Amino acid sequence: METTNQVLSYPKKFMEALSAPFVGREEEAKVITLALLSGEHVILVGEPGTAKSALARRAAELLDAKFFMYLLTKYTEPSELFGPLDINALKQGVYKRVTKGKLLESEIIFLDEIFKASSAILNTLLSVINERQYYNGDEIIQVPLRTLISASNEIPDEPELEALYDRLLIRQFTKPIDQGYIKDLLKSAWSYEFNKKEKVEKIMSIQDLDRLYELIQKVDLSPILDKLIELILLFEAKDIHISDRRKGKIPKLVATSAILNGRLTAVEEDLLVLKYIIPQTQEDLVQVSGILTEKIKSSERYLKELEEIRSNLIKTKTLVQEEKDSEKLIEISKSLKPMKDRIIEINKETDNEKVRNISTELLKEINDLGEKIRDKVGLA
Repeated sequence: METTNQVLSYPKKFMEALSAPFVGREEEAKVITLALLSGEHVILVGEPGTAKSALARRAAELLDAKFFMYLLTKYTEPSELFGPLDINALKQGVYKRVTKGKLLESEIIFLDEIFKASSAILNTLLSVINERQYYNGDEIIQVPLRTLISASNEIPDEPELEALYDRLLIRQFTKPIDQGYIKDLLKSAWSYEFNKKEKVEKIMSIQDLDRLYELIQKVDLSPILDKLIELILLFEAKDIHISDRRKGKIPKLVATSAILNGRLTAVEEDLLVLKYIIPQTQEDLVQVSGILTEKIKSSERYLKELEEIRSNLIKTKTLVQEEKDSEKLIEISKSLKPMKDRIIEINKETDNEKVRNISTELLKEINDLGEKIRDKVGLA
């Protein structure tokens, strides 16, 4: 029997394996992993060609899960998703479908352009994603759905679609990768094109997801509750509305973030999942992300701060290289201390490995630069 620590190691391995073949899709891999762990549903909003369907298929392969995928249009018929009418039952006056091999047997579902579906399909989907049930004539089918991964080019503004949008708890606004990664993209796409049919090694199972779901309920949220309440009130004060349904789901996703990071205790950094729950639009995301970066002691915030320190350090190195006046060099030397003190403080506040590695590198550079200044002014 595997230990709790062994089980807790699976999610991060899964997330890393999910994003591995794709360039710049770590955030998408993260939201899909969060959705699978929490049993919630996710929508990826963005233009075509951003690896949405490929990520969904790979997630199913890594879990060896039953997978159903479909591109929806306004002409899509319910039978294409839920199965054709049972003619024999119809002759007996019973209206039911033959559901074998269709959406209702799947554990992971990917629906592209979900908001283009007809109202008949959308109404049925609401029942499936909310209750995991399908009413087939006089029979209730229990749907084994773990997560619906959906995609859309745009956010709906029709009232009848907003109900569905609100029930897709996790949202990620996808965009093309930055131009600086084009070379990596070309190499990755070339490799993926010729290897995508190779069997993918299973990382964990649906049963493992069930065990992890039980662990979510054991996560200690007490260290972050006050901060969470503070943030929710702050968002409301800035007219960023959050439905009661979504507010009620926040603790679950924060706990899921802790599980994803191999912990049974939530920390402030887990509150960053709010950027996947609260924004309705891309504009909201910018505002929400800004507030979270400002208010939360996160690795993202520290990495940004360390990057600013690195930039200042590069400029300082140039000054030392060019300066010959001893008094000015001593003044420059004094300016290194606040940088060093802040880096040491960051190291104490974080347990993030990447942040600590960069901090260690910068501290060494500062010490080396201090030695160089002392050599130049003859204090060595």
